[in-house]
Amino acid sequence: MDDTTGLKDSQKPAQPVALPQGDNIIAVASGKGGVGKTWLSITLAMHIARSGRRVLLFDGDIGLANIDVQLGLTPKNDLASVFAGKITLADAVMPYEGEQLDIIAGRSGSGGFGTLGGARLEDVKRQLLELSENYDLVIIDLGAGVEQHVRSLSAIAKRCLVVLTDEPTSMTDAYAFIKLSAQKQPRPEIQIVVNQAATLKEGERTYAAISKACHSFLKFIPPLAGIIRRDTKVKDAIRSQKPIIVKAPGATAAVDAAALSVKLMVKT
Repeated sequence: MDDTTGLKDSQKPAQPVALPQGDNIIAVASGKGGVGKTWLSITLAMHIARSGRRVLLFDGDIGLANIDVQLGLTPKNDLASVFAGKITLADAVMPYEGEQLDIIAGRSGSGGFGTLGGARLEDVKRQLLELSENYDLVIIDLGAGVEQHVRSLSAIAKRCLVVLTDEPTSMTDAYAFIKLSAQKQPRPEIQIVVNQAATLKEGERTYAAISKACHSFLKFIPPLAGIIRRDTKVKDAIRSQKPIIVKAPGATAAVDAAALSVKLMVKT
C-alpha cells in the first residue's frame, strides 16, 4: 500500500535521482571472494599510473577492505570517517608515494556498505563522481558478491571487469553478478577477466564456458578483457606488501596484467 496517497506532490518524499556513469570509471567485481580481485585492481592501477596517467584507486569493500593491507599503508583517513560524516571523500584521498596514484582506503572490520542507509551511499557515489573529474581513470575495487549495495556502487562505472577463475563456484557467482548487472539501464560495459589460469589455453576454456552461459540465458556475450596466468610470485608480493610490478615486474602475472592495462587505456 502506498502511504503517500492523498499527499500533495510537495509533501511526498523525494525520489532518488539516478546518477550518471563516469566515463573514466572502471569497477572491478567478482561473484565471490578469493579470486584475486583486489590484487588485480592494485596492479592495473599501478601499471596505468606508470604510463603517465593520474589514477584514483577506491576501496569499495569497506567491511573487508585490504588495499591498504596489500600495499603496507597506514591511512590517516578512510571511508569509515567519510561514512561517519567526519570528513569528505576528498579528505580521504591518500597519495601513493612515488606514483601518479591516489588511494581511498576502507577500514576492515568497520561494517560494510550494506549497513549504510541509501542516502549515505548515494552521497558517497556523488562525491566519487565529482572526484573522478580530477583523474584520468578511477578504479573501484568492489566488494565480492551480488548484494544490492555492491551493484549500486558499480552503477556509476562505465565499464565493469568481472574477475573469475575456473572454480565452479566462481563461475556460478560471476554469472549471477553479470545477470543482475545486465538488467540495469544503462547497462555497464561488462568484460571478463579470467584470473589464476593454469595456461592461456585453459583461460580461454574458462571464458568459453561463461560466455556460453551468457549467450544461452542472457542473449549477450561479454567480451574477454584478458587472462592472467597463475603465478606463485603473486602471493610473494602480497606477503611482502608490495605491488608485483615492484616486487617482480617480470613475473608472468605482472606481464599479463600489463597487457590488460594497455587494452584498458586504449578505451579510456
